[in-house]
Amino acid sequence: MKRSIKKVAVLGSGVMGSRIACHFAGIGVQVILLDMVPKGAEESTRPAERNKLVNDALQAAIKSNPSPVFTKDVIKKISTGNFDDNLKDIAGCDWIIEVVVERLDIKQLIYEKVEKFRKPGTLITSNTSGIPIHMMAEGRSDDFKKHFCGSHFFNPPRYLRLLEIIPTPHTDPEVVDFLMHYGDLYLGKTTVLCKDTPAFIANRIGVFSIMSIFHIMNKLGLSIDEVDALTGPIIGRPKSATFRTADVVGIDTLVKVAKGVADNCPNDEAKEIFTIPDWLEKVVANNWLGDKTGQGFFKKTKSAAGKEIVTLNLQTMEYGARVKPKFGSIEAAKPIDDLKQRIKMLSSAPDKAGEFYKLFHYSLFSYISHRIPEISDEIYRVDDAMMAGFGWEIGAFESWDVVGVAKTVEGMKAAGYKVAAWVDEMIASGATSFYKVEAGKRMYYDVPSKSYKAKPGGEAFLILNNHADKLVWKNSACRLYDIGDGVAGFEWSTKMNSIGGEVLEGLNKAINTAEEKFKGLVIGNESANFSAGANVGMIFMLAIEQEYDELDMAIRMFQNSMMRIRYSSVPVVTAPHGLTLGGGCEMNLHADKVCAAAETYIGLVELGVGLIPGGGGTKEFALRAGDDLHEDEPETVTLKNRFFSIATAKVATSAQEAFDMGILRKGHDEVVMNIGRRIAEAKKSVIELYDQGYSMPQPRKDVKVMGRLGLGAMLAGINGMWRGNYATDHDALVARKLAYVMCGGDLSEQSLVSEQYLLDLEREAFLSLCGEKKTLERIQSVLKSGRPIRN
Repeated sequence: MKRSIKKVAVLGSGVMGSRIACHFAGIGVQVILLDMVPKGAEESTRPAERNKLVNDALQAAIKSNPSPVFTKDVIKKISTGNFDDNLKDIAGCDWIIEVVVERLDIKQLIYEKVEKFRKPGTLITSNTSGIPIHMMAEGRSDDFKKHFCGSHFFNPPRYLRLLEIIPTPHTDPEVVDFLMHYGDLYLGKTTVLCKDTPAFIANRIGVFSIMSIFHIMNKLGLSIDEVDALTGPIIGRPKSATFRTADVVGIDTLVKVAKGVADNCPNDEAKEIFTIPDWLEKVVANNWLGDKTGQGFFKKTKSAAGKEIVTLNLQTMEYGARVKPKFGSIEAAKPIDDLKQRIKMLSSAPDKAGEFYKLFHYSLFSYISHRIPEISDEIYRVDDAMMAGFGWEIGAFESWDVVGVAKTVEGMKAAGYKVAAWVDEMIASGATSFYKVEAGKRMYYDVPSKSYKAKPGGEAFLILNNHADKLVWKNSACRLYDIGDGVAGFEWSTKMNSIGGEVLEGLNKAINTAEEKFKGLVIGNESANFSAGANVGMIFMLAIEQEYDELDMAIRMFQNSMMRIRYSSVPVVTAPHGLTLGGGCEMNLHADKVCAAAETYIGLVELGVGLIPGGGGTKEFALRAGDDLHEDEPETVTLKNRFFSIATAKVATSAQEAFDMGILRKGHDEVVMNIGRRIAEAKKSVIELYDQGYSMPQPRKDVKVMGRLGLGAMLAGINGMWRGNYATDHDALVARKLAYVMCGGDLSEQSLVSEQYLLDLEREAFLSLCGEKKTLERIQSVLKSGRPIRN
């Protein structure tokens, strides 16, 4: 049947329930959020009192950080109520999601009530993380069972991309297929089909890896600070690493899942790993459960020096100052940008860090090999779950490929670690890896058939470097690929994906090549962020050495490169995600179309380092302000809004907010909920633009600027900010130069100017600011500490 989701009911407004409701509202779905009537309000007839529990929970969610919503106005799509008065309203819903307390009897009681009002055919799912799904549906009608399964979101649901779908033997396959597709396309999730086994996939493997680390640290005598240094970004794990993650999730929750696996998986060959160490039992007994109780493995304290974070010593059970770990191999690995090369190097390091990684990998690889086919028939589901649910940059089986499958198995066996028989069979067959790429498709080793199969969804999840066999051109930082159907794909890889001379060279080469040989060009990458902006180190070096001619040439090159994106003879479509700042934002401002991931944090942030956007960003905001002028509003309002977006270095907290800021264009650019689909969507857009008869736009000579009328109003505003101590002297200086450019300079009246005229003003202002001592101090601070000083 054809199914659509117009309205969702979320039953339970706790941390997960309220945030799941926010996520659905964020994609435009109407939501009703229900919870219990608070104790003491049972006899009240006032909705405010009867709905206080749910309303307080929703407000707490909206105010939380990080925000669960793309924009604040999505809350209008959520209506609240309680189980006694409003459960009847679920009759008008297409999907009912139960998120009540983790007790089977309470869940079954809710389902009994739900059956009285739910219309046949309505989806009904549970967000449980620990109760067997089939047990919850016992005693329900056939129609209920047919449309019931687990839908396990991870917290926070907006940011953690995993959605585990867990059917029961009674679940209609059509329901499973629909939820897998809907979660992927509309909710932006990595949907992973799971078997109804304890802790499903992500928590089973994730909690095992944490418990395994606990045991290894005991064996090697490592501290909390040392373990977190070893298990964070250096090996592609989140900054929260191991112990900070436990504090955030809740140490009691971690222990509960570990004990649940130990109790419910009697045949698990590694169940002793789930044994809770004595020191962990003490932490729980002390009620040091992490953030929820104010202290766990870490605690915030106040001292004479200010606030600081102290670390728990597991031997003494006392907190002490954090100690920066010193591992030679970690220091040697830090300059290596390529994660796979880093992992390979660290895994063979001769120091204690290398010993830790060896034991950790042996333990993890042994465990995941034995979970096939228990928790999944396919290896890629395990990797997908860990990357989307626990924030691993690289999956477990993929990590095994990196360090070498056969070689590692030899080491594992010598150290007493067993691997599942199918791994030995795979190696004996001549297969050397769990994954490989063929003709642009990612293939995985399929255990049941003992052969390689294409990972599903390859067309929708286009990965540029999977087309390495169709490399068209490269330099030290960039790659240009033929990604099929007459479309070229351009990516670059630098520190924080900053944009310097080699990237601009690559960009121009990519556009020239696309004009000669392709229908169009996609610009994107698979790095953690699209781009943190221009290479400020290069700007600083040229400015300090007073190489102003060189600096002028560099700015011209940047501007000309952005204008090549705008005025090429083939369509150029960008696919940003994550941090898209400064020059990265300017690249998108000049594209024919932007296919942005929902989680795109984009903005012109140059004011923070004492500069103005110099790659066409100031020009573009002035141009768009002129185009957006409405007859029924004061002429300077639109311009002021644009000006303050730059002057305050405002960054959109989502792609949706980027529309409100005027960075993305309504009715033109698009938001792609699933980050993995954005490059494929960008490719599709290139083909659509080409098929519609794309013709190169012409440089604008009719840009409306306000001259002195706008400049006077903005200078007055800047002066007010300065007098009120909201802006320093240098802030005000930079803002005045920004205002001068955006108003078109010292023109006596509203005028029409060319884009090049504005670019020249922008470049001159940028150059003059590079000669300012306080600007150079700000840039130097960013280069040293990662953040500017306010001078």
